[in-house]
Amino acid sequence: MAEIGYQADAGVLGWGKLTAETHEENPDLQWPHSIDVFDRMRRADPQVKSVLRAVTLPIMRTEWVIDGTGCRPEVVAHVAGDLGLPVKGEPFVAPLRTKGRFSFKEFLRLALLELVYGHSFFEQVYDQSSGATHLGKLAWRPPRTIADVEVAKDGGLVAIKQHGRDGRAEVEIPVDRLVAFVNEREGANWIGESLLRSAYKMWILKDRVLRIQALAAERNGLGLPVFTAAAPPEGASYEEIVAWADQEIARGLDIAKGARAGDAAGASLAHGSTLQFVGVTGKIPDLDKPIRYYDEQIARAVLAHFLNLGTETGSWALGSTFANFFTDSLNAVAQHIADVTNQHVIEDLVDLNWGTSEPAPRLVPAAIGEQQPVTAEAIRALIDCGAIEADEPLEAWIRERFGAPVKAEPAVGREKDSDADAAARARAAAEIAQKVYLATDKVPLRQDEARELIRLAGADLTGDGPDVSRIPNNEPEEAA
Repeated sequence: MAEIGYQADAGVLGWGKLTAETHEENPDLQWPHSIDVFDRMRRADPQVKSVLRAVTLPIMRTEWVIDGTGCRPEVVAHVAGDLGLPVKGEPFVAPLRTKGRFSFKEFLRLALLELVYGHSFFEQVYDQSSGATHLGKLAWRPPRTIADVEVAKDGGLVAIKQHGRDGRAEVEIPVDRLVAFVNEREGANWIGESLLRSAYKMWILKDRVLRIQALAAERNGLGLPVFTAAAPPEGASYEEIVAWADQEIARGLDIAKGARAGDAAGASLAHGSTLQFVGVTGKIPDLDKPIRYYDEQIARAVLAHFLNLGTETGSWALGSTFANFFTDSLNAVAQHIADVTNQHVIEDLVDLNWGTSEPAPRLVPAAIGEQQPVTAEAIRALIDCGAIEADEPLEAWIRERFGAPVKAEPAVGREKDSDADAAARARAAAEIAQKVYLATDKVPLRQDEARELIRLAGADLTGDGPDVSRIPNNEPEEAA
């Protein structure tokens, strides 16, 4: 059955429609003016920058993998190869060359800009030169280039339009070529809501207080130069006193304006004149307190309370409690990015190659803040209790985790030694040691002596040669 109601007013087009959908009353924050405001906030304010980094960097740092459960291996390999991501449970071999290849980290960084602007759009670009359809790139479409967002009556996205360049007409990109990341979308609002929207009021007030604080420091930091003229000459007429006063005031004003601190600073005054720096009398307002308050509120807007610890509020004992709320919000954002990517990148890629009935793998982010420390003792305990098996994938993961070199492939024609081979080498080593011992008439051998004698005898101590560690430390006759 068709829908009766609607989410978008199809009779209103352009910026007016988009502004109405966002219900934004502040003219400075109505799209597209909001783009410039949020740009200034994230570039000029250290607290805002810190808040955004606290939100985005853990999401970029966490491990992203392709989960191919229930999918054919060739489909999983195709998707993982195009996105440049490892497959869950399998060792990851990074490509030898990355130039011109799709970069998931760069895509993720740009997708997270939806938190700044409220939206981040990408155009899907495919490569079909090899016969199969591969993801060439996800081309970012900057928010300031978007002229209009076309929305259907039911609130679904139809297309976006970009401003024309060099006198050309607007460029329209249909929804089947788009990947739209929208923060906290409601109904037909495809502009979204910036993470900084609730912090805007605190940011603008803080900016004003900072300007007042800088002006107060500039005007009152060294005091105000005040020149006091000497008394007029005695017995002078009224006209002479007026002329003298005008001249003295002008000279004093020049001295006061030119007063500076420095190695060569100084002033020449007439007898009886004075020059002094007068500071502000009375109590000066403490402007640091409101600035700290505004910073706290900016951090609170994204649940990053821990950024305020150590600034006279709270204690470090509360850090873990604050961090739990914050990491939960980060996991929600990461899952939102994964859901949109699964629906409009991975599934579209699978549909173009194998059809809509083919099961598609999923993009899965590792849980932020829930990883247990990986130690050698923990791995050993898990193996000993039978929770995991020491197989080749685990060995590859451990080598990568601890920065160990990749396991070398065995040489052609050479396999891992069995216990029988090791025992045979030990017997051969003992025989060589006994022959050398009898030839030199020495006392019973130690391992270090056996090693040297075997070397002198021409035996190979490396590769398939004798295993010196298996030579007994007793009489040669018993070793034989």
